[in-house]
Amino acid sequence: MRLLLLLAALAAAPSLAQAQAGTERPDRSVSWPLRPIRLVIPYAAGGPVDISGRLLAVKLQEALGQAVVPENRPGAGGNIGVDLAAKSPPDGYTLVMSAIATLAINPSLFPGLPYDPLRDLRHVSLLVQVPNVLIVTNELPAKTVKELIALARLRPGKLDFGSGSSGSTGHLAGEMFKMTTGTYMVHIPYKGSAPALADMMAGRIHLMFDNLASALPGIKSEKVRALATTTLKRSSFLPELPTLDESGLKGFDMTTWWGVSVAAKTPQAVVDRLSAEILKAMDAPDFKERLRGMGSEPPAVRTPEQFAVFVASELKTYSELVKRSGAKAD
Repeated sequence: MRLLLLLAALAAAPSLAQAQAGTERPDRSVSWPLRPIRLVIPYAAGGPVDISGRLLAVKLQEALGQAVVPENRPGAGGNIGVDLAAKSPPDGYTLVMSAIATLAINPSLFPGLPYDPLRDLRHVSLLVQVPNVLIVTNELPAKTVKELIALARLRPGKLDFGSGSSGSTGHLAGEMFKMTTGTYMVHIPYKGSAPALADMMAGRIHLMFDNLASALPGIKSEKVRALATTTLKRSSFLPELPTLDESGLKGFDMTTWWGVSVAAKTPQAVVDRLSAEILKAMDAPDFKERLRGMGSEPPAVRTPEQFAVFVASELKTYSELVKRSGAKAD
């Protein structure tokens, strides 16, 4: 009898050791997550990245059974928050809302960027793709893109345009607009789209190239005037609004996007689990409707592998655009 008990104990030992190892190593798909997760949002509260991030946090918390805590870390065009995530332990307990600015534009715009978007991060899922839209204050006399160009040429340096941050697509779109039209306007960066839009509605700045998610409520309420979208194709949310390409700026094409990334050496099992749960959230009718209400079109990029290829392609594209436009971090 004693021999049988000893053999049974020995047989159970490996399973016990494995279970203990599982509690000590949260990188295993069977044991992750074991504690709360933080979701770093590298922009100010109230903007579209913040709103969609908080919506996602609720869905992930329900799916993973652990708290997912949003944490705003704005500054330096989003670089502070992304750098924080890139340098966090690669265990899946720090996620970051990464965006076109922090992954594709800022590497060319900010000398000595403290992280490399391809080397230091793993890109889990593309969440949102929205067109940008050129909006002006109602007090500005320009009713069309052509009239805005004429006004800017008549008043060089007298018009200013706001953006959510240096390096945002709103910033770069403004620089491309200046280069393409031969005009000069002053760039005023903010810590997020929300405060920039608030100042514009108050008449403190003249215009913005804002993402549709942020600008749509102001457009619908007629607190600002939309002149054109920055994409080649008209937006299904504002089908009556022409594109800049249609308005004479041929080939002008710029779309804002953001998603979720983690530190580079995060285990594949964790990345796969995160990707699967984010896709489930994106396909949920209530979540899909909330994103659609922000002007988001469903992204075609669905897997971590596709997102990584997409980021590399966008990085190359915007590196060339930054050089052509002469954009600088303000």
